[in-house]
Amino acid sequence: IGVLGSGDFARSLAIRLVCSGFKVVVGSRNPKRKAGLFPSAAEVTFQAEAVKKADVIFVAVFREHYSTLCDLADVLVGKILVDVSNNTEINHHKESNAEYLASLFPACTVVKGFNVVSAWTLQSGARDGNKQVLICSNSQEAKRTVAEIAQVMGFTPVDMGCMSSACEIENIPLRLLPAWKIPIFLALGLFLCFFTYNLIRQVIHPYIREQKNKLYKIPIEVVNTTLPCVSYVMLSLVYLPGVLAACSQLYYGTKYRRFPDWLDQWLQHRKQIGLLSFFCAALHAVYSLCLPMRRSHRYQLIETAVKQAVEKKMNIWVEEEVWRMEIYISVGIIALGLLSLLAITSLPSIANSLNWREFSFIQSALGFVALVISTLHTLTYGWSRAFDENQYKFYLPPTYTLTLLVPCTVILAKIIFSLPCIQQRLLRIRRGWEKGRYVKFVLPSATGEYASGETSSNV
Repeated sequence: IGVLGSGDFARSLAIRLVCSGFKVVVGSRNPKRKAGLFPSAAEVTFQAEAVKKADVIFVAVFREHYSTLCDLADVLVGKILVDVSNNTEINHHKESNAEYLASLFPACTVVKGFNVVSAWTLQSGARDGNKQVLICSNSQEAKRTVAEIAQVMGFTPVDMGCMSSACEIENIPLRLLPAWKIPIFLALGLFLCFFTYNLIRQVIHPYIREQKNKLYKIPIEVVNTTLPCVSYVMLSLVYLPGVLAACSQLYYGTKYRRFPDWLDQWLQHRKQIGLLSFFCAALHAVYSLCLPMRRSHRYQLIETAVKQAVEKKMNIWVEEEVWRMEIYISVGIIALGLLSLLAITSLPSIANSLNWREFSFIQSALGFVALVISTLHTLTYGWSRAFDENQYKFYLPPTYTLTLLVPCTVILAKIIFSLPCIQQRLLRIRRGWEKGRYVKFVLPSATGEYASGETSSNV
């Protein structure tokens, strides 16, 4: 197998090919200078000599250097060229690099592949990186040859079709978390809203009403009050689109009607939304553990102790408050544990080891249980304080009461859908039943002849 180029990717590719048992010949414009960079088992020679010795050649040079290979056009006739290049920008050129290479060498068969695999993955093996190698070409035989090479190297070839797919394949390494943009912006938006709300209640209100400087609360307390709100609402947003989809199916009486684009996108981003919910919950747990370590907390404890000593209060035990905190922390730990389980099973390596029923049970049933327990965690945090007028600063309700709106709506909808009459109808729709669909029937008449007609599937 030939490799044209002497850069990092060409070197890693040669190492991996040699380790996989292939005879490798590397073509370079300065073979003596570059020979020390490649494994001793690989032959490093001039480009023309390397091309003559190989039938499959990996072109590991940049697009702007393709023209330097035109002198090799005669010896490249009938060869398979594997284009591994990428662009610096998405859709930087009108045609893909592979299509451009094919236009320069019409007598060759060009295959696009290995561009989504990093040089580090090639050196360390498929065990430490993405195992998929995306391949496309107009020649089935050439794709089969390159796919067999990828399999021997320990990768999983994925046929992406004809050469027109090369542009899409070349854009993949340039995209930065395409499935995460909407969930991240959603989480940031919720964080800013709740942070501003808590800032008004915890910092601005005491300063205006009591002339107390509470700015020290911003780094820890205000952030720690905001994180569980974001996590709780994000968790409910994982299951809200399923409720809306079920309502749509019940209303139209069919599962074959396409959801609106916004709902379809929402359904596709549920995994990312759930992982961000777990991330915020984990941060909330760490922040909560750090609360007693603050200097301000120690000062407040000493101040409280001094006041109690001056007032000669010997017993300050409040049974109700003790039980509230015990239940609140216990339920919170359980909720965090369930969120951890949901996050772990959403990873591809774990999800692939589960069958569909197991995965659905964990993500759907246990996920709903996590939402219910998170609701209990929020309710025990509020306890009876929701009815205390002192909690309504600037006439604004406590933050946790706002977070209950969406989750309680989802829980109520789930309970309604679990009613037998609605559950059975929804199950029939998802099995293919349609409201208002007509089916043909044939019945024997009184004379013994057969009469045909139509009736609604409702009958």
